[in-house]
Amino acid sequence: MQVEHAASPADVSLNKKEEDLFQPPELRIRPTGKWRQAKQVKKSTAEVESNRRRWWYAGVMWERRPLLLTWVLLALTVRSQSWKPCTDLLPIDLLAKALPRPGEAPPTQVQMVQSRGSRGLRLSGAVATALSFPASQIFTNCDYFPAEFSLVATFKIPRLTQKRNEYIFSVVEEEADSLLLGLRLSENRLHLLTSAPGAGRNRNRLSFNEVGLDDNRWHTVVLAVTGPYATLTVDCGLPLELKQVRSFPSTLSTRGSRLFIGSRRRWRGRFSGLLRQLVLLPGSDASPRLCPNSDPSLAELSVPQVLRSTPLQPDHNGPEYPYEAEARVTLGNPPPCSRAEQGQLWFNAQRKALFICDGLTWTTLLMKQQRLDYVEDYQDLYTSSETFDVEVFSIPSEGLFMAAANRDSRPGSGVYKWTDGSFQLYQNISTQEARAWKHFTIDEKIFLVVANSRELEPELSVIYRWNRQRRRFVRHQTLQTHAALDWEAFTMHNHSFLVVANHRRARDSNHNIHSVIYRWNPNTKLFEVNQTLSTSGAYDWEFFTVGPYNFLAVANTFDGQTTTISSTVYVWLDGRFQTFQNIPTVGATDWETFQIDGRFFLAVANSQKVSERGPSLYSINSTVYELNTLTQTFIRFQDILTHSAVDWEFFTIGDEKFLVVANSHDGSSYSLNSVVYSLPTFGCRDWEHFSTSEGSFLVYSSATSRLSKVFKLRTY
Repeated sequence: MQVEHAASPADVSLNKKEEDLFQPPELRIRPTGKWRQAKQVKKSTAEVESNRRRWWYAGVMWERRPLLLTWVLLALTVRSQSWKPCTDLLPIDLLAKALPRPGEAPPTQVQMVQSRGSRGLRLSGAVATALSFPASQIFTNCDYFPAEFSLVATFKIPRLTQKRNEYIFSVVEEEADSLLLGLRLSENRLHLLTSAPGAGRNRNRLSFNEVGLDDNRWHTVVLAVTGPYATLTVDCGLPLELKQVRSFPSTLSTRGSRLFIGSRRRWRGRFSGLLRQLVLLPGSDASPRLCPNSDPSLAELSVPQVLRSTPLQPDHNGPEYPYEAEARVTLGNPPPCSRAEQGQLWFNAQRKALFICDGLTWTTLLMKQQRLDYVEDYQDLYTSSETFDVEVFSIPSEGLFMAAANRDSRPGSGVYKWTDGSFQLYQNISTQEARAWKHFTIDEKIFLVVANSRELEPELSVIYRWNRQRRRFVRHQTLQTHAALDWEAFTMHNHSFLVVANHRRARDSNHNIHSVIYRWNPNTKLFEVNQTLSTSGAYDWEFFTVGPYNFLAVANTFDGQTTTISSTVYVWLDGRFQTFQNIPTVGATDWETFQIDGRFFLAVANSQKVSERGPSLYSINSTVYELNTLTQTFIRFQDILTHSAVDWEFFTIGDEKFLVVANSHDGSSYSLNSVVYSLPTFGCRDWEHFSTSEGSFLVYSSATSRLSKVFKLRTY
């Protein structure tokens, strides 16, 4: 592109006719889409004389002056010359620019840490300016920050407190120590800060709320800015576009400024997480270069070589960074696993297995390949009454526990602790015909919620909280429910939710009622109603995620006339759950989600076929569905004959995948085989798989007997 333009007009006046003759057109960027096109707009001489403007277009900074004689004189001489942009219109790896060159010593205040399989840099010392460089290193042809650009950042940061702000990067005018541009994180928010040119430097802040970036997981964000518009894309998900009151400054001078990575030049606001990628792309949106991506949370545009995921080759000329291994080795006994140890590795020399702490339990990363040999009857577990559900969970520094949902109200339901290789009664909790337990954590606090199904007004279910001093569960909150059969706990965008399966209302025996989604209020420390969904004899909820999307599936059992009805899969859109797909089911009692080799499956347990005419059928097919990414629907994958199925449980041993069904009744007998290896069960209601240092186990609950059983999975 060739431009005719005067570099510096002289102090010479022209008459009105000459001004009109030689007035050049003015270029203005006007928004016409995601990236706005340039249009030429003629303006009057009076408007030109009253303003001095510079315009950035395709990397070119235009300068306007009220006197135009020099324009006339120089236009003839520069006709064949092209203007250069302030910087190349290629991705600029800001993180690599801040790191030392080969042969130079690494900064002592920077540490390289591997977390969740990927490397990142962390500012570890008392100096907040370890990663910085002059702005003149990248803005070589002029001193202006591009008015249209995108920033790509990959980072991992723990949850931030309410008043804490941390900078991913900043541009600071060194002499005045004033912030020109900054990308800052706070609790569940991302902010873009800019200072308008001129005296006073009015600061503008653009905030993206509820983005869920401070969850101690890797995320890749793309922030694209053009004029008054800013678009944020997180992990190649749906873009969020905001419009600013004022456009991004077209004349943001970087003269005498410095870029700081992970800080604002001060100790306060220093980035406490891991930074893996920070790239500036002038003139365009970087999202199409990154998305779609098989691993969107770690999508790469430009990552410094020292942080690459591939094994590093020895480079004696390059800097060697301090490396944090975060690993422990023991002979069987697991070390503590809490938020303080999150990301640490543990090698179990006895089982030849490598584990990673997820902040609550040790999760298997690598293990000597094992195959299931046979299933051994391991423990007879006698409960106070028939058991509808078992929930196995861990409490950091305490151990493995199991909550049993028992039918009788007295003495209630039992909580058991794994002690010396078996479950032993630890605590009794008062319940009202308990049908299910659900364990969850919020801000490192441990909770248990029970689904009470006794149809007495008022119908109430209770949330219990683990008291560390008393080492017992204590009552925390009571919620109104209607013959509740299940609870599901889940987290989205750093917010905690609970959803209850309301089966039937007591006063009119109506199955077509609302089930309720509750949201945790961090101020009151209580759950509040967030949304209600119409259900028909709801029996079970299942929350799952596919890529950036969150789903919630309900198992509808009975509408008052028949069990041949639809169960619904909901998807989270626009701040609420909306219908995604209705799936035909027959007395659905459970959903189970699992993945195999990147394929996503959803299995439904169909219990019985009941209608106003004809006998009830118990031996019917349950169905496994697979998500078809082309049609964006779940399609039938496999039918499996079951006998009044009430639960599915998926688990793996080595490379082998297993799906066990809880068969409860065939129309004449409750003594049936629940299928993995034809396990003998009596009135089986629920299966749970768990692992300890002693090996892998399955536990089932019986709804017709006080005897539940623990099986050990023997491997070779």
